Amino acid sequence: MEIKVSLSDGSIRRYPLGTTVEQVAESISMGLKKQAVAGKENGKLVDLNYPIQQDGLIEIVTLDSKEGLEVYRHTTAHIMAQAIKRIYGSKAVKLGIGPVIEDGFYYDMDLEKPLSPDDLGLIEKEIEKVIQENVPIVRRIVSRAEAIQIFEELEDPLKLELIRDLPEEAVITIYDQGEFLDLCRGPHLPSTGRVKAFKLLSVAGAYWRGDSKNKMLQRIYGTSFPKKSQLEEHLHVLEEAKKRDHRKLGKELELFMFSEEAPGMPFFLPKGMTIRTELENFARELQRQRDYDEVRTPLMMNNRVWEQSGHWDHYKENMYFTNVDDTKFALKPMNCPGHMLIFKNALHSYRELPIRLSEFGQVHRHEYSGALNGMMRVRTFCQDDAHLFVLPEQIEDEIGRIISLIDHVYQVLGFEYKVELSTRPEDSMGSEELWDQAEKSLANVLDKLGIDYVVNEGDGAFYGPKIDFHILDALKRSWQCGTIQLDFQMPEKFDLTYIGEDSLKHRPVVIHRALYGSIERFIGILTEHFVGAFPVWLSPVQAKVLPVSDHYLDYAFQVKKQLEQAGIRVEVDGRNEKLGYKIREAQLEKVPYMLVLGETEKNSESVAVRKRGEGDLGSVSIQAFVERIKQEIHAKELI
Repeated sequence: MEIKVSLSDGSIRRYPLGTTVEQVAESISMGLKKQAVAGKENGKLVDLNYPIQQDGLIEIVTLDSKEGLEVYRHTTAHIMAQAIKRIYGSKAVKLGIGPVIEDGFYYDMDLEKPLSPDDLGLIEKEIEKVIQENVPIVRRIVSRAEAIQIFEELEDPLKLELIRDLPEEAVITIYDQGEFLDLCRGPHLPSTGRVKAFKLLSVAGAYWRGDSKNKMLQRIYGTSFPKKSQLEEHLHVLEEAKKRDHRKLGKELELFMFSEEAPGMPFFLPKGMTIRTELENFARELQRQRDYDEVRTPLMMNNRVWEQSGHWDHYKENMYFTNVDDTKFALKPMNCPGHMLIFKNALHSYRELPIRLSEFGQVHRHEYSGALNGMMRVRTFCQDDAHLFVLPEQIEDEIGRIISLIDHVYQVLGFEYKVELSTRPEDSMGSEELWDQAEKSLANVLDKLGIDYVVNEGDGAFYGPKIDFHILDALKRSWQCGTIQLDFQMPEKFDLTYIGEDSLKHRPVVIHRALYGSIERFIGILTEHFVGAFPVWLSPVQAKVLPVSDHYLDYAFQVKKQLEQAGIRVEVDGRNEKLGYKIREAQLEKVPYMLVLGETEKNSESVAVRKRGEGDLGSVSIQAFVERIKQEIHAKELI
C-alpha cells in the first residue's frame, strides 16, 4: 500500500505505507538526512523515526531552523536529567519540567542534595558519558493508567500531578533513553550521540509550576549548539553581557539605584537623571519640529475611565487600584485614556487634524517580584507616548512621518533595527472589518517605503494592530522599543468626534506612538550597549579637569567655570592624588574627555586634552576645546 507525500517545494512523491520521516529525508538527499532532526506532518512536529500512515504534507526540520534547534536543546535537557539521576540516584531525583527557552533550556527538579555551581562540572562529565554511549531515544504511547503506574513506581509526584492535569483525550507519550525515561510529548533527536556541544550555566530556585504556594525546586540552566564554535561564541557573548550588565554599571557609575522600600521602582541619581533629561529633550525637540503639542495627564483616574477604555477588561491583572472618597481609582498603566479626554475637552474641526499630543507620562504596571530585572522590567516607568488624532485619509502619511522620526532617533544612537507587523490578538476589541482595514493600512506604509518586516500573528494590542521596532545592541541582542499602533476602537469607546467639511460629526482615527518605549528600559539598554561609555552628548560628565597638584586648583576652577558657561557638564578632581591615579579614576568613570592642567597650561590658558579611547591629543586653548566639544554635542557624535 502506498501513500502520497506532499513536500515543501510543492512536489508530490509516493512511498510505502509506514515510511519514516528520516527515510523521506534520505530519499531527497543524503545531505538533508544528515541535517534532519525532526519532521512535520501537516504542521505537527514529529520524530524522525515517525512512520507516516496517511497522505499529507511532510516537512523536514533541520538543525539550522528555530524548531530544529529547539528539538536539539530539549533532547539535551533530557540527557542532563538522565545524568543527574545517574549521579544522585533515580529515587532521590524527582523531575518537574524541562522546557526549551531562548538560547537554551532548563530543568526543574526536586533533589535531596542542594546543588551549587561547583556541582555543574560533575554533571557535565556524566552528560558527556551519556552522549558517548549514543543511547537510542524511543517514543512510546501509554495509557493514563500505565503512565500513573510507571511514575508511582518511580515515586515521582511531580510527574503524577502533570499526568492528572492532562485532558481526558490527551495522547500520553514517554521517551525511553537507556535506563532513563521521561514523560514528554517530544519530538527528540534519534539518539543521545547527536548532541555535539553543550554547557551548564547556572543553578537557581524556582517554585513548582511558578506558584509561590508550591514547593521550591532546583532549576538547572544550560545551553547547547550543533557546533562547538557556536557554543564558544555564545559563551563569549554571555561573558560580555556580564561586563555590560546595566545593574552593575548603574551602581558603579552612580546612575540609578533600587530600594526594598519600593521594589521594582527605580531611583534616578543625579548622573542618571542627566541621561534621562538629555534623552527626553532630544525627543522633545524633534517633536516640537514636527508639530507635536506636549501635555501631562494625572497619574490616577476614576476606574470608570479604565472600564470605558477597555483596560479594565483586558489589563486589570496588571493594574494598581485604590479608593478615594469611597470611589475606586486606578494608577494609569498607559497614557492613552488621558489623551482621549484631552481631545474630547474641546470641539475640533477637520482643519485642525492631525492633532499630535505627546507626553512623558509615568505609568504603573504590576509585575511579579520574580520577573523584575533592574531597569529592564520594572513596576513604574516613563513612557514617551504620543497620540495622533487623524482623518482616515491622513493615516498612511502620518505613519510614514513617524517611521522617519523613529529611524532618525535610532540612527543618532547608532542602533540597527528590525521591524515587525503585529496582527489581531485573541482578546481584541472591535469588528473584524476595522481590524482588517487597520492591518492593511500599516502593511501598505511598510510596503511603499520598501521596509523589510516580519508578520507577528496575533501579537497586536487589544485595540489595534501595530508596527514594532526591535533595536539590536552591540551584542546583537534584540529589544522591542519603538511602536506605532493604529486604533479605530478607542475613538469609538470615548465617542470622539470632529466636525467635517460637510458640517457633520465624524470619528477620528488614533495612532499610538512611542520612540523609546519605556525610558527606564531604554537607559538600561543604552548602558549595556555603550558599556557605560555614553556618547559625549549623553555623558553625565562630559569633561573632567585634572590639576597635576594643588598648586593648579584655582586655575582648574577657572577652566570649570568657562566650560560650564558654555553649557558643558564638567567636574574637577581636586584630590591630593597623583595624576596617574586621577586619570585611571576618570577612565573607570567612562568620562569622554580629561583635561590635564599643569604649569604650561596655566601660563598659556590652555588645557592638555586626553580623549576616551584615544589617549593624549595635545594642548589646545580653552576656547578651542569648547568649540570642539560643542560641535560634537550638536552633531550627536557617537564618541
